[in-house]
Amino acid sequence: MTTLALIVSLLSINAGSSFGPRASRCLSTRRTMQMLNAKGAIGTEVMPTRHPMAAPVLSEKAWKQMSDEAMGYDDFTASISLIGSTGSIGTQTLDIVRARPDKFKVTALSAGKNLDLLADQASEFRETVKVISCASEDDIPELKRKLSDRGVKDSSMEVYAGAEGVDAVATEDEANVVVTGIVGCAGLLPTIAAIKAGKRIALANKETLIAGGPVILPLLEEFGVTMTPADSEHSAIFQALQGVPPGGMRKVVLTASGGAFRDISAEELAQKCASDPEWVRAKATTHPNWDMGAKITVDSATMMNKGLEVIEAHYLFGADYDDIDVVIHPQSIIHSAVETMDNSMIAQLGWPDMRLPILYSIAWPHRVAMPTGQFERPLNLVELGKMTFMAPDTSKYPCIQLAYDAGRTGGTMTGCLNAANEEANQLFRDGAFGFEGIAKVVELTMEKHASMCDPSKASLETILEVDEWARRFVREEAIKATEKILVSA
Repeated sequence: MTTLALIVSLLSINAGSSFGPRASRCLSTRRTMQMLNAKGAIGTEVMPTRHPMAAPVLSEKAWKQMSDEAMGYDDFTASISLIGSTGSIGTQTLDIVRARPDKFKVTALSAGKNLDLLADQASEFRETVKVISCASEDDIPELKRKLSDRGVKDSSMEVYAGAEGVDAVATEDEANVVVTGIVGCAGLLPTIAAIKAGKRIALANKETLIAGGPVILPLLEEFGVTMTPADSEHSAIFQALQGVPPGGMRKVVLTASGGAFRDISAEELAQKCASDPEWVRAKATTHPNWDMGAKITVDSATMMNKGLEVIEAHYLFGADYDDIDVVIHPQSIIHSAVETMDNSMIAQLGWPDMRLPILYSIAWPHRVAMPTGQFERPLNLVELGKMTFMAPDTSKYPCIQLAYDAGRTGGTMTGCLNAANEEANQLFRDGAFGFEGIAKVVELTMEKHASMCDPSKASLETILEVDEWARRFVREEAIKATEKILVSA
């Protein structure tokens, strides 16, 4: 399913509405006001008369009631299985659960080596968590000890480890939503397990589609599973498409902050890479706008993150690569936009807070109110003042073009790109080479893979084989060639 059929399947959840839940779920303004009046949230003086579509000014209490009870969402709840609970996506997902325990509960948690935080999370949510998993079998005794120290009974949760553990979390019986917050291609197999178990996927792991799109999309169709994007850009596109009929989208516009080096020219960056590589390394691991993990922060600095999102947008929304544009927007207020066939542009705006797209992903098609003070303040356009946009400099950001090239090649090339980038990103953070080496390593790996890449053979087996090959090639061959290129440059 490589066309807008994926979006149609997501939106058409009500038999009586081609454009999703809106027509059947939303009440008329007057009926909404009548319900609120009956509950004492508003007085008769604000009941609409001649203009029933006019919206009154509501108190916070009334707004919450409108968001939940009056809009017919009072019976909505989600049980969440969280893959990657101790990472950036995981901890922010749990912020949402804390803020609205009446709407969300977490039933399963998986993490890597951060046993203390995993034990803290399992202890905090002990009333609902049934399954937890850590990275290694060797860590299970230590994890159980930490749970015992926090008063968690050994019999109250099942404790797993490794790939088996992640699959157990992904398929936990009570969960109806799986948040894939794990970093990298490691999210592919548990996502497949969750799809086969009939779980809805809140996709925060873009590598799952980038490497496994040719396999994932048919599985979604086969098992009738919904996948909603949890990253800000694709959530923005998804939200913008809610009222767009099939065939109405002309172009996708992905916005980018520009990362750590957006205010430095290509020439200045090259000079800094040569004269002060450690300054560049430190700068690349900090983000001017977003609170994210180390890997994605470096991906933002190279703008490989945006290149990966181009591929993800192709798979999610069926957009041709020629119809996906990237625009640098330093304020990170417009999270992305859709251009429609009538030359309109529909954008989604909000402060840069990852909890907002995560919330929409796990609550869709509902809009869940959050308690005041828990999340970022409402967006104030007057306070914001202005927004700016610019085209990315591909000489400074060669990774963008590499991603477009991989996407257009198709097949296992996108998986090769992803695996090579993951390894190069980690090697850069470990100090193996400088910032400019990331793109060089990825390019060399793609060139080597080009002779063996066959778009018609992108099975799960070949995707996993190419992932393993690309990682090995980067560490054994590409890094050596890159060192020679950079020395001679």
